[in-house]
Amino acid sequence: MKAQHSLLSIAATMLAATLGTGVQGAEEASAMLSPQALQEIAQVEAEIDRIEEQTIGRLAVPPDNQVQQIELLGKLMLYDKQLSVNRNEACAFCHMPEAGFTGPVSELNRTTGSYPGSVRTRFSNRKPQAHAYAPLSPVLHYNPGQGDLVGGNFWDMRATGRRLGNPAADEVARPGPPTAGEPLPIHLGPIDRGRAGTTFDQMAQSIAGYEASAEVTPFTSKFDAVLAGKVQFTTQEKAGYDLFRGKARCNGCHRDGGPGEDPLFTDFTASNIGTPANPRLPYYAENRPDALGYVANPAGSAFVDGGVGNFLAKGQLLSQPSAVDHRWLKLAPENQARFQVPTLRNVDKRPDPSFVKAYTHNGYFTSLKAIVHFYNTRDVLPRCQPHDANEGTTCWPAPESTDNMNTSRVGRLGLSDAEEDAIVSFMQTLTDGFMPVNQQ
Repeated sequence: MKAQHSLLSIAATMLAATLGTGVQGAEEASAMLSPQALQEIAQVEAEIDRIEEQTIGRLAVPPDNQVQQIELLGKLMLYDKQLSVNRNEACAFCHMPEAGFTGPVSELNRTTGSYPGSVRTRFSNRKPQAHAYAPLSPVLHYNPGQGDLVGGNFWDMRATGRRLGNPAADEVARPGPPTAGEPLPIHLGPIDRGRAGTTFDQMAQSIAGYEASAEVTPFTSKFDAVLAGKVQFTTQEKAGYDLFRGKARCNGCHRDGGPGEDPLFTDFTASNIGTPANPRLPYYAENRPDALGYVANPAGSAFVDGGVGNFLAKGQLLSQPSAVDHRWLKLAPENQARFQVPTLRNVDKRPDPSFVKAYTHNGYFTSLKAIVHFYNTRDVLPRCQPHDANEGTTCWPAPESTDNMNTSRVGRLGLSDAEEDAIVSFMQTLTDGFMPVNQQ
């Protein structure tokens, strides 16, 4: 046990040292966040601490099943703040169960869209994806029949799964680039370095094991109960499901299953649906050196997220040594501005009806009705004028990028307002928790 703890510590130290150190002052972070956001963040952090303490308590009588032991270890790490750069933010901060394992801070979802990292003044350029059902994504591969890349995790598919055999495990990034002056800042011999690397991989696989467990990926929605013949859809839900599979063309990408398939409501490909840029993202203002001299976004307000295309063209540090198959480089132009089709499971899971969720890669949409209306009318309504009060109702802003924009299944669906509502009603049946796990 002591040896395991030592190796975990080495791996965590390697992570912190190679990503950077230095704690941002609370005053600076507070200046960027509203009082309401700070209050919600405090509540989420308290809940993370409670879940971690409860999980540690389970170690007193650990499960005798090895699979469950691995899942328990993975859960402990997801709720452990000590593994972050400044030992202040757990992975769960962006992936809490009450929000369907995506962003749990309503005020951030409503305003910034993205979440701050361990350095609390640095925000991502994307909203958190849900990690429920993520381990069921296949290893990223090219399907010549479809003429498309399929699989991986993250909005740009860069967690390929090709190194560890599971995209969810590859999400737990290996240490990033060290400083130029010291390529190996953690001074270890080759044997200890190998052991630490192996331990890091085992940590990642444990987290993926927990994400695949019945606690996170349970298939307990009303939809699943309907499939099992235990309940029936309401009239509106049934109408929405028929539209989902028919006139609205949702099922073309958000597949509800087929022979030998679980109904995961994604086809694991990528698409550019023409989402507008989200001007609320703090990332646009990260074009100046922060307190640590780091410039996150040199392009400033001109930044355009290239999605899968950027990953293919520029590569990433995940899934080394084979983050990008060189045979895929020619696919970069046709994947520019495309983002992974997310699962719709738990798309409306929230702790209370007033809680705001954010949708699409940049969090531009803050309601299911809005995004369904966008799919329906993107190419019908006129472009909005600056600061148009009717944005999202009678007009839409221009897409963030028109590269490879999906025009076959999005933009001109001819749905009525009532039909949009019915589709929303159906998607609300995909929220887990309708059936207790032990009653399936």
